[in-house]
Amino acid sequence: MSFIKKTLASFGIGSAKVDSVLQQEVLYPGQTVKFTVHVYGGSSAQDIDNIELKLCCRYVEEVSDDSSKQSGDRKRKVHQTYVLADWSLPYSFTIQPGETRDFAVELDVPWNTPVTIGDAKVWLETGLDIAMALDPTDKDILTVRPDPLMDGIFSELEEQGLRLRQVECEAAKGFALPFVQEFEFVPTTGPFHGRWRELEIVAYRDKDSLQMWFEIDRYQRGATGMLASLLGIGELKRQMTIASGESPQEAGIRVLEYLDSHS
Repeated sequence: MSFIKKTLASFGIGSAKVDSVLQQEVLYPGQTVKFTVHVYGGSSAQDIDNIELKLCCRYVEEVSDDSSKQSGDRKRKVHQTYVLADWSLPYSFTIQPGETRDFAVELDVPWNTPVTIGDAKVWLETGLDIAMALDPTDKDILTVRPDPLMDGIFSELEEQGLRLRQVECEAAKGFALPFVQEFEFVPTTGPFHGRWRELEIVAYRDKDSLQMWFEIDRYQRGATGMLASLLGIGELKRQMTIASGESPQEAGIRVLEYLDSHS
């Protein structure tokens, strides 16, 4: 390989490229998802030390605003990135000019992967680790929908006139992940219209059960979500657990009965 080609490849010009293709349009928490990773050779042979895939999401965390010159502990919201799952190729290889190498990859989608509604974002990052060169990357935004149990509960809430208004991933303590996803509903019609101003839900899922925390608000609150502030100090009172084997429709009815009796 000529000196010029080698130098240009090290700066990413004519270098190998990577592309990950999802074999389904939608992801669901708790399932196994299949990808095909395509590696395309550049204008010169290159040694690929590794291929790395990362299933990532973002959440909001309040941090101290050190830039503020005013007294007091002022906070600002920043986006943090969390790696939900990752995968690495267990061997290195050489990609020749014009060559294409394909790799079949499977990733388990964690149960508490955020549902991509509102401001929530989930994506797949694919990177090539190339010695003595800039590492090419590929970033694909993904669509994540609720698992059947959560979908049944949300469908039942909607049937009773509760509309999903806002969804946020916020930092929280006491969970396996550094954040929780908060769903905010408002009653527009039905039996809860006029009784509630809003309903906030946090759900934590594993293969055996679904845990849910609720906060019902009859009065105007500030911009900060109730659950985001309460979760860190363990003051949530309304909680219920649903076994994973329960049908989605039964789960939705149970949640509504529980909320009705506790409001």
